[in-house]
Amino acid sequence: MDTQIIIVLSIMAFTIYMLVSEKLRIDVTAIITMLLLAWSGVLTSAEALSGFSSNAVIAMIAVMILGEGISKTGMMAKFSKWLIAKVGTKKNNILGSLSLSVGTLSAFMSNIGAAAMFLPSVLDISRRIKISASELIMPIGFMAIIGGTLTMVGSGHLILTNDLLEAADLDPYGLFAVTPVGLALLFVAIIFFLIFGKYILPQSTSGGGLELTEQEKVMDAFNLNSKIHYYRIPESSKLTSKTVESSGLWSDFDIHILALSHDKHIDYAPWRETPFDDGQVMALYGTEKNVSRFAEEYQLTEEKNTVQFEKLSDPDESGFVEVIVPPRSELVGKTLRQFAMRKRYAVEPIMLFSRGERVEGDFSDYELKAGDTFVIYGPWKHIKDLDSSDPFVLATPVTAEIRKPKKMLHAAGSFALAIALALSGFSISISFLTGAIVMVLSNVMTIQEAYKAIEWKVVFLLVGLIPLGIAMQNSGTAEFLASGVMQIIEGSHLIVLLFAVALLATGFSLVMSNVGAVVVLAPLIVSIGMMAGVDPRPLVLLAAVNAGNSFILPTHQVNALMMTAGGYKTSDYFKAGGGMTLVFLIVSVFFFYFTLF
Repeated sequence: MDTQIIIVLSIMAFTIYMLVSEKLRIDVTAIITMLLLAWSGVLTSAEALSGFSSNAVIAMIAVMILGEGISKTGMMAKFSKWLIAKVGTKKNNILGSLSLSVGTLSAFMSNIGAAAMFLPSVLDISRRIKISASELIMPIGFMAIIGGTLTMVGSGHLILTNDLLEAADLDPYGLFAVTPVGLALLFVAIIFFLIFGKYILPQSTSGGGLELTEQEKVMDAFNLNSKIHYYRIPESSKLTSKTVESSGLWSDFDIHILALSHDKHIDYAPWRETPFDDGQVMALYGTEKNVSRFAEEYQLTEEKNTVQFEKLSDPDESGFVEVIVPPRSELVGKTLRQFAMRKRYAVEPIMLFSRGERVEGDFSDYELKAGDTFVIYGPWKHIKDLDSSDPFVLATPVTAEIRKPKKMLHAAGSFALAIALALSGFSISISFLTGAIVMVLSNVMTIQEAYKAIEWKVVFLLVGLIPLGIAMQNSGTAEFLASGVMQIIEGSHLIVLLFAVALLATGFSLVMSNVGAVVVLAPLIVSIGMMAGVDPRPLVLLAAVNAGNSFILPTHQVNALMMTAGGYKTSDYFKAGGGMTLVFLIVSVFFFYFTLF
């Protein structure tokens, strides 16, 4: 055995052990692997560092930027609401629908692009239906990978398969030749997670199943609830022509008006001198009893259609925060009436605490002191404006991002441009990087926000492992392993040959690129097929399909992207991906055995 092959096999064994045992962070392990290949002389410095200029790495960076841009516009949040409205909040219904959606999309665009497009929506849905994101993200990532087997253009290694067949003087496959096995794999994978997901996916161990958000912590601390009441002012109401303050909302009923509709806009936390008019709809916050008394007093009618107040009831758009009056604030010694908080910032003060005691009733004329604390409610955009001013110190972290719905078309157009370029023949890296820079140029996001969107842990994981695949090809290690296996199974039953081909492709896909695995295996498989008297075309196609069987380690681009978002460890992929790998092997091998041979 050649010395270089021994070195590469040793480094590969070390890398797999370190990734599985997680004795070091996976990106640190990947960097050490890259350096070992250079120190040992297996690769030149340029080859060892080639991952930094890899198409896969550039595409990953661009996809992260595109995903962040789409998230900023709220486009996928709208999809989340639509999906929940259609299929309900049951986890299995959500998982099945998302899996079919991302799998189908992945058949015609890059796996990583489909995964990135759905990731913001998956995170949003997990918050809305109160389940751990880790229970959705990994299955959706796996479906994006499997979706690449639905057509011959679904992934790079399937596209390359036809070129390799033609090079061997064999007929290429049509666009949908792989669709039947792809559909079988997709549906079996969905069923697999619906049945076994609760056993193999990481489960949250916190008391309520999910860690409390900052918003939930505030609501819990001050005994607040998220119920908002909506009422319309009819023509006969005595409320018409009264102002917010003269209606007795605060003083007589101890309730708060969060928003008031006008003909073409919503007035958030309307100023105390704002008059009411018939036909307006108001959003009220308070106890059921007090709100009912107010509605009865003014003959208000409950409003069911509250689409216009969608932003107010969306936790990603509005919420409660705690603010403190600091020393030397201009508010010290003044009242809310004098300061006009509602008029300045369009936020509603719900509670006031002074010296640790709650100020009961209407506190409009209470003289404020340093250290006094307000609980306020309003849109996050208004709260961030308040946070940037001197009179207050925000005590509650605002984690919600300010969305740019007006840029939704720009973001969608940028993503569509990237897909169109990729389908027209440009490399995925150039296509997606073009889409990313168009997002920046169209002000969907700033270049600083684009840089922040990049998860460098994932980038360096790929940068470090790509040279290992190059070393396996250049040193002849991949061919040595493949030839050894083929010699062992020569003359065996067809089913043994199929499993050997599938296992080789699966194993190679974990430590080298999918394309590299097919390039190495295709010539060997053609030769073995001809020697065994078996049609080599379906054998090569089986290898190409199983080059996408990359679930057991987070080395595939999609798995790497999803790893941080789902908070996964390598052991999580080993556990869940191991089962998925086995299912993939069995379904693909027996499908080919019974249909193509």
